[in-house]
Amino acid sequence: MTHEEHASGPDRKAAALGDGTRAVRAGLPEPVKYEPTLPGPVFAAHFHLPGEPTGPYAYGRDENPTWTLLERAIGELEAPEEEGVETLVFASGMAAISAVLLSQLKSGDAVVLPTDGYQALPLLHEQLRAYGIEVRTAPTGGDGQLAVLEGARLLWIETPSNPGLDVCDIRRLVREAHAAGALVAVDNTLATPLGQRPLELGADFSVASDTKGMTGHGDVLLGHVSCRDPERAAEVRRWRKIVGAIPGPMEAWLAHRSLATLQLRIDRQCATALELARTLAGRADVTGLRYPGLPDDPSHAVAVRQMRRFGPVVSFELADRKRAERFLEELRLVDDATSFGGVRSTAERRGRWGGDAVAEGFIRFSVGAEDPEDLIADVLHALDAAGSTG
Repeated sequence: MTHEEHASGPDRKAAALGDGTRAVRAGLPEPVKYEPTLPGPVFAAHFHLPGEPTGPYAYGRDENPTWTLLERAIGELEAPEEEGVETLVFASGMAAISAVLLSQLKSGDAVVLPTDGYQALPLLHEQLRAYGIEVRTAPTGGDGQLAVLEGARLLWIETPSNPGLDVCDIRRLVREAHAAGALVAVDNTLATPLGQRPLELGADFSVASDTKGMTGHGDVLLGHVSCRDPERAAEVRRWRKIVGAIPGPMEAWLAHRSLATLQLRIDRQCATALELARTLAGRADVTGLRYPGLPDDPSHAVAVRQMRRFGPVVSFELADRKRAERFLEELRLVDDATSFGGVRSTAERRGRWGGDAVAEGFIRFSVGAEDPEDLIADVLHALDAAGSTG
């Protein structure tokens, strides 16, 4: 069997599979007697290359067999009913975000970004402006970015937004953006492809930090870009090659291994997140509660039209900084950490970083895979303890 045959994978009707089956089987090569189901990581800076370089692997900065399997797996999750979708993996979510923005924009172009998106986006604002690119911003909620779309080259959507959990209508924004001649990229980190599939909703790029829910164990930095247009994919690939923002083979292999439990993890996390949100809704000391899965959440009506799962993150406010910090100190089953989407619950006071337009007592809470009864009891205990101080 040739390497190309080995890497091509079985002829599966992916669209007919359930999410769990697809996650478990995604990207696996055809079975080969006496070889592992998921081959181990390929550590190689270079490959044997006699004659003309016509094969798939020549140099480690361009391609790696471990990436190939992972990229195919993510592509099967991003768009199981579409042929020709191409996925590229990166060393981090920011590397993936930067690759789309900086491969698609040039001096004189305009880009529309969310005002309430990922905190690192302002760093990109500075760099884009230094390259002569006009940066416009508007909030996610109410499809606010439409107001500044005219003449833009690229619309960048983050929905649900991080950390405020606002949701915008992807179909509507894509329709208006394409009519105006703009490309659309969706940061799908919080939802994952099991929560929503931006490419199926019409977006040109689906981007994510796979550090979060996709890998889900808090031990891998990774990102990806999926797109259906081969020209756009080639531009993103060229950018990756130029800047060398490539993942290590071990990280790529760990990510692929972790995808097998994606549906199990996400379903548990989303179910518990909804239960936690319902519990918090009954607390007088909790305000500003947001979770798109709550029927009375401001984003619920839009979310149910495009999301299949509502994600693991719940946000809310406590009275002030002191109360929020005491709450975090009292938690026993929750790590005070800045990431989200992992099997271990995390929470943080987002105002400690600056840059997010949130109150001093704003909490971003990422629900893990603990037993819901244990987790909610821990949260209630911490809230009571935080409220008992003067």
